[in-house]
Amino acid sequence: MTVEYRSLVVSRHARVGVVGDPATAREAWLILHGHGMLARGILHWFQSAERSDRLLVAPEALSRFYTELSGGKRAVGASWVTREDLANDLEDQFAYIARAVQEIVPEGLPLHVHGFSQGVSAGARWAVRSPRAVTRLVCWAGIMPEDVTSHDLKGKLGPEPLHLVIGDRDTRVLPERVEADAVRLRTDGLVVDVHRFSGGHNVDAGVLKQLDGG
Repeated sequence: MTVEYRSLVVSRHARVGVVGDPATAREAWLILHGHGMLARGILHWFQSAERSDRLLVAPEALSRFYTELSGGKRAVGASWVTREDLANDLEDQFAYIARAVQEIVPEGLPLHVHGFSQGVSAGARWAVRSPRAVTRLVCWAGIMPEDVTSHDLKGKLGPEPLHLVIGDRDTRVLPERVEADAVRLRTDGLVVDVHRFSGGHNVDAGVLKQLDGG
């Protein structure tokens, strides 16, 4: 059987978790969750970042699926992309995140991008392509995609360091992989700060407080 694939562009609903009021916010954080998570899950880890003058925006990836839990229970998670039809999925991903930022984050508001695990790739790819200014990029427990270069990041971030965060007991993303990313990305003069914490595959409250100026 010979299968011919045809690509169609369709409209669909997307869900975005929002904490805060765009009208009173003085800065915004774009937060991109990891594989198998939903918006409410990643926002739970960022509870301590909630402030009256800060807007938290967490787009939920468009591909949802069931995951098996212990005891026969099932949970719902979402994924940003897979290797299947990757080029088209990346274009859809970029357009979706751009639309979410355009619709929710007022123009001119300082924007911080936080990506966790699979969300690191989504956040970094969006940040370097978007015409929107990015004040800070924080990559939690994830690998920087090879198509995002130090030159791209330096042009977007300016003097602000790129922040890579990894737990010393992370078994999904090995700390050595993140350290290797730092070595690669320090070319062209990009400043990279690596933050290590005692823990596994998660957003660490101590590092989050440090990055938040606490």
